[in-house]
Amino acid sequence: MNILEVDQVSKFYTGKTALNKVSIAIPEGTIYGLLGPNGAGKTTLIRIINQITGPDEGSVKFREEALGNQHIFRIGYLPEERGLYKKMEIADQMLYFAQLKGLTRNDATKRIKYWFEKFEIMSWKNKKIEDLSKGMQQKIQFIATIIHQPELLILDEPFTGLDPVNADLIRDEILEMKKQGTSVIFSTHRMESVETLCDYIALINLSNKVLDGKTSEIKKQYSKNTYHIALQGVHQDILLPEGSQIMNLTTSADQTDLEVSLLNNNTNAILNHLMQTYTIVNFSEKIPSINDIFKQRVAETGGVLAAGF
Repeated sequence: MNILEVDQVSKFYTGKTALNKVSIAIPEGTIYGLLGPNGAGKTTLIRIINQITGPDEGSVKFREEALGNQHIFRIGYLPEERGLYKKMEIADQMLYFAQLKGLTRNDATKRIKYWFEKFEIMSWKNKKIEDLSKGMQQKIQFIATIIHQPELLILDEPFTGLDPVNADLIRDEILEMKKQGTSVIFSTHRMESVETLCDYIALINLSNKVLDGKTSEIKKQYSKNTYHIALQGVHQDILLPEGSQIMNLTTSADQTDLEVSLLNNNTNAILNHLMQTYTIVNFSEKIPSINDIFKQRVAETGGVLAAGF
């Protein structure tokens, strides 16, 4: 079952199409990566799902119901631009946000205590946000996002400002929430996070959805039948069977590494051929990274990547 279905959604601003007939479906209990260059339309789609703005065309359904105000309490949203009150004490802020999401004061107090103890930040409760580092603020923002135990969690660059230890802490909590049944929309420019977290991805470029599906299937789809082969010993003149081609060959003190393209993807033929002469140390397919696929698909659909991609 899909927790969220976006069907042919378009959004227009003066002289600009922000989204053009975009459709995505978020399977329940999965992490769904929402990717795209800056200005592609991701933020507009997230704003529509959060009912900050509405679509000009198309529809959005939450658990097969038309998305409406009644679903606000079932969604958690961590925006890229943080929304904390800098001069308000942390505990008071958490209580305020929890009650906005429909919790009673008693339930909110219990959950705040639970998360403060879990994140080992009880000593911060009377501090003001402006007194905390950016990473510490991010941990508080994350708690505010999940305090009401949302069914759908929308995370926009959740690891910004976090050191590796705290990034791992938040990542583990996201995975635990998924394990407990929470569905997650995850928007980021950190492709290594997409690789490790996302079950599905969709790529939006120039207001259009240009790619979506299971992460593993997309990576397989974009593979180029290229394999890494490591042979024991140093070899230079290696003959391969018909339908295979050496793209690159390097040698070290006791090993030869080959990058081989198989035109017919007949791995058995090349393995049988090599085993007659050489000792095979490694044989593995070279699967493209999500970062490589991202850059390729953006280029194919006319986009321009900012520096850093």
